[in-house]
Amino acid sequence: MPDLLAVLGAGDYTIAREILQRGVAALAIVAFASTLNQFRPLLGEHGLLPVPALLRATGGRLRGPSLFRWWRYTDRRLVAVCWVGIVLAASVVVGLPQLGPPFVPLLVFLALWVLYLSIVVVGQTFYGFGWEMLLCEALFTVAFLGSVHDAPPWPVLIAIWWLVFRLEFGAGMIKIRGGREWRDLTALMYHHETQPMPGPLSRQAHLLPAWFHRVEVVGNHVAQLAVPFLLFVPGPVRSIAAGVIVLTQLWLIVTGNFAWLNWITVVLAAGAISDSAWHALLPWAGLADAAVPDAAVPHAAVSGQAAAGALPLWWAIVVGAASVLFVVLAWWPLRNLLSKRQLMNASFNRFMLGNAYGAFGTVTRRRIEIVVEGTLADDPDAVDAEWREYGFKGKPGDVRRIPGQFAPYHLRLDWLMWFLPLGRMAEPWFARFLERLLDADAPTLRLLAHDPFAGERPAYVRASAYRYRFAGRAEFRATRARWIRELEGIVVPPTGAQQMRR
Repeated sequence: MPDLLAVLGAGDYTIAREILQRGVAALAIVAFASTLNQFRPLLGEHGLLPVPALLRATGGRLRGPSLFRWWRYTDRRLVAVCWVGIVLAASVVVGLPQLGPPFVPLLVFLALWVLYLSIVVVGQTFYGFGWEMLLCEALFTVAFLGSVHDAPPWPVLIAIWWLVFRLEFGAGMIKIRGGREWRDLTALMYHHETQPMPGPLSRQAHLLPAWFHRVEVVGNHVAQLAVPFLLFVPGPVRSIAAGVIVLTQLWLIVTGNFAWLNWITVVLAAGAISDSAWHALLPWAGLADAAVPDAAVPHAAVSGQAAAGALPLWWAIVVGAASVLFVVLAWWPLRNLLSKRQLMNASFNRFMLGNAYGAFGTVTRRRIEIVVEGTLADDPDAVDAEWREYGFKGKPGDVRRIPGQFAPYHLRLDWLMWFLPLGRMAEPWFARFLERLLDADAPTLRLLAHDPFAGERPAYVRASAYRYRFAGRAEFRATRARWIRELEGIVVPPTGAQQMRR
């Protein structure tokens, strides 16, 4: 039995555990902060899609378990959930739970999983992104990595590598099975310009030569379709494969804003880099020695297990039970990866574990932006009616503004605006959003970067569709505009408060 307990411990992955636990917890802080700042005007008691209305309409039959099903939703309780989540996650970032027995970080991460799952389940379309379920699954999985007193368990590390495999290989297969642009290597000639929320360097990336974009696509296919298999190869190959994934994700981070999707992939992939690799890469940093703090030494001396890489019997039983669960959960995403009708960003159970991931199976070639404007004029059709544009924090609007870097923070309203011209103009939340603008609703206006009426109620609002494209270098020198836009048409005609409420 002692030999078996020793085999379960991965003594060369203590740095990986530190990165996994603290990194996932740090991103949980971002997620809870995003919820704290945006949930109430979007989904709160008086939000665009109020949670109380959802609970009444469904009779509490939600797509998963939620504290708000049993503990009636109020905005105050939502705030309490967010702050508890932030405090618990911050304690992991500074390393406090990891200093105790393994069950302490286990309970903290499971609590974070329950809290965030409770939010996602009632978050409706504003929480319908793949990185929401990814964070839930990551919180649950890293919960079983233990504390500094014992070596990280091999089965849990393998479960994390399997998660990275699903993330990367799933995204790669979605692309190969998706749009022709991924097969003819032209996808990234459009993607930097048409992605949901470009970043400060997206225009520069878009203006790179066509041959570079073709190399990008080839590199993407290699990184997503071949490299993930190498995560399961022992020795330095695994660490090199993880390094390749990290580097490709860093390129995505500097050329776009995908909330915490790329950031959490970096953290999870770093979980496959061994202490030996870190020591070889950064010999001057002393990382291998710093991975286990001095606080672990007395316990190790008493138990005689940490130094040998063995796990306490009770903890090995817990890890074994979790490992059986991970194996069972692997069946549905594995079957999905092999299916010709592969699902993207799908959960196969109510707990958002063992999910299917993937993104951008097709790439749009034209960028259409919905521009929202208001006027104080009594007659919106008058020639002299002045229409003023509302400014969003992240999505393109002002053609001279440099796109911002917001990720890993998630601007949920801005992201949903990108989907509107893709056949979703009838979304009920958008009509309510326009109604709130007519009311000059302060919480809704705080979601925006600029209210052109400084809190005054407009008489009418309208929405127009514009074709946006990045300005070429010569166009930028001539106009100082980073975007060139052309009006496609009015998609929501001038509407007043009385018309909106009919």
